[in-house]
Amino acid sequence: MHELMLQIKEKLREVLEYEGLNSDGELKAWIEKEVFTAGKNYTALEKYEMVERIFYSVRGYDVLQPLIDDRAISEIMVNGHESIFVERNGEVVQTDMKFENVEKLEDVIQTIVGQVNRIVNESTPIVDARLPDGSRVNVVLPPIALNGPTMTIRKFPEKPMSMDDLIRFGALDEETASFLEKLVRAKYNIFIGGGTGSGKTTFLNALAQFIPSDERIITIEDSAELQITTVPNIVRMETRNANSEGKGSISIRDLIKSSLRMRPNRIIVGEVRGSEALDMLQAMNTGHDGSLSTGHANSTKDMISRLETMVLSAAPLPVEVIRQQIASAIDIFIHLSRLRDRSRKVIEISEVKGMENGQIVLNPLYQFVEEPMQHQEKVYGSLKPTGNELIHTWKLAGAGIAL
Repeated sequence: MHELMLQIKEKLREVLEYEGLNSDGELKAWIEKEVFTAGKNYTALEKYEMVERIFYSVRGYDVLQPLIDDRAISEIMVNGHESIFVERNGEVVQTDMKFENVEKLEDVIQTIVGQVNRIVNESTPIVDARLPDGSRVNVVLPPIALNGPTMTIRKFPEKPMSMDDLIRFGALDEETASFLEKLVRAKYNIFIGGGTGSGKTTFLNALAQFIPSDERIITIEDSAELQITTVPNIVRMETRNANSEGKGSISIRDLIKSSLRMRPNRIIVGEVRGSEALDMLQAMNTGHDGSLSTGHANSTKDMISRLETMVLSAAPLPVEVIRQQIASAIDIFIHLSRLRDRSRKVIEISEVKGMENGQIVLNPLYQFVEEPMQHQEKVYGSLKPTGNELIHTWKLAGAGIAL
């Protein structure tokens, strides 16, 4: 089957070079004719697979196209041209797919990054990009990647997940979702933390659906992923890498500073990873209440420590000053986690109480409590109120919202 596909592809290259096939329909008809003529000993399913793979090698993303089209697959991991893994229903498995050669993989990578005006080469071997459907793409090339060109595609659903979807999947319950809705509508500044693959962007997207439709939102991301469909007055911005001459880069810090002059009601920063944390906190502290953001961390306390480090990378401020900035800017921390049964859940919701003895003090409101079960593979439990009441209620009162 592989040899026959190579033969047809070689013949197709000559046809495209000298005759040309203008439309996708003409191209597919030509491929079908060749496959059904030369592949008489193959089953109908095998012939169909050959037609699809040959067609996508010319018009789509080659062997990745069927994986991208498969809605059950949430992540695609390309570890060199001969090794492709996927995550399907929370389980990571290796596929039998592989690129014809490393050059074909490189062509697909250049096609993807070129669609969003990004550059990746030996001198700039790491880049973030996205597919037309919003799926996030990360590329690492040799000599950084020792296995050959490496690409990770984090796919997103065609329809953004709502809070009702997350409730149905058990990430949180209706009571907690209703509580968070009131906080968003009352313009509490909320920061979402969690590990890789814990669902931070998905949760941020769902939380943003609670923003009143008459507000103006600015979203700022490395690669545009958010799908906020409930607010018409929205400006979406994403960063830009430097060009081949090392010029023209636009960072998240640049975009946050620019957004302050665009009369936003709220600023949503998809993810903070470095010095832009200082600009985000300052934006929250200068009248842009109701702002949302995410970051990588293993716990809420760890998230606070990471924010301190990020701010320090931007300005050599005293630690107590940084902590005061965090405490006055962020009202609520939400922590997500991916548990051992691969489920994604809200683990903790904490209010920032304030500063005591130079430390940020948290007021835990909800915590995930696991039920002891005989079978340890599946996680049973729920988000339970801690019994602590929300201390800072003035924003709720100002918005006329009662808990």
